[in-house]
Amino acid sequence: MANQLMSVAEIHDLAKSTLSKFGADDANAGAVADTITMAERDGCLSHGLFRLPGYVATLKSGKVDGNAKPTVKSLAPAVVQVDGHNCFAPHALQAGRVALIEAAKTCGIAVMPMIRVHHFAALWPDLEEICDNGLAAFSCVNYKPSVIPAGGKKALYGTNPIAFGWPRPGKSPMIFDMATSVMARGEVGIAAREGHTLKEGVGVDADGNPTTDPNEILKGALLAFGGYKGSSISMMVELLSAAMIGESFSFEAAERDIADGGPPQGGQFVFAINPSLVRGNEDWADHAEGFFDKIYEQDGTRLPGDRRYENRAKHDQQGVEVSPIVLEKIAAL
Repeated sequence: MANQLMSVAEIHDLAKSTLSKFGADDANAGAVADTITMAERDGCLSHGLFRLPGYVATLKSGKVDGNAKPTVKSLAPAVVQVDGHNCFAPHALQAGRVALIEAAKTCGIAVMPMIRVHHFAALWPDLEEICDNGLAAFSCVNYKPSVIPAGGKKALYGTNPIAFGWPRPGKSPMIFDMATSVMARGEVGIAAREGHTLKEGVGVDADGNPTTDPNEILKGALLAFGGYKGSSISMMVELLSAAMIGESFSFEAAERDIADGGPPQGGQFVFAINPSLVRGNEDWADHAEGFFDKIYEQDGTRLPGDRRYENRAKHDQQGVEVSPIVLEKIAAL
């Protein structure tokens, strides 16, 4: 069956109306629909409509409060805490982002711990508006155990993505967003759905044996990228998004999760830096652009995010091809 061409607006309407039907209020449904739409628009299929059934599952089970209203609290001039009260993370982020930006512009650096949220999305959408306000930004989040620590046999870390964004006045920001596992779990899920095998070194089966079968990896565990180096970064994410902000490690989130197919309740760590204050002038922008130019001088190079922005421009004009399998699953809800 051929893919179905949908406009960006149609994707947003589908996501929002589906979430609304299962009890999410306008603010919660709209925030998640924004994030899903950005993923489809930028060509990140593993975090777009593919995730909508998982969001719905948490609303149906009652794990996520679709009517939750996040509260924003200043713990210090440069610390803005957002308590999501069990809402979806995009809604909590939207609630606290303005305060984070203002704090970073005033103090030079500001931290936003987000607690009692359910994160199930890509991370780059969380940073784009922060960067568009002239700030560098970083975010990370843990999940449930799905990655083996270096030297171990049993999953303990989440896929634990990290994202870093750099502002580019007059241009789209440079943002990289990557799992600290060899591959994001959503990408493994898409490979399983489409019947693809994976490269060696992505993960192991339930008995700890290396496998290229995505279905077996989903039953087993993923490996951290770069061996012990990626494993250490994944450990850092656990500490920042759990111990640092008073939230759950991945194994703790799993212990209390009801396994409904959606994201567990946990935390997200975000910080923003004002390069103008840290450097003491505005020269940081031109200095960075000169560095990016050096990267582009080499044939075959690109900056993280370039492909996403190309997809965005294309899909805004031509629409997005959506898998019929995904649409059938959404219709079946």
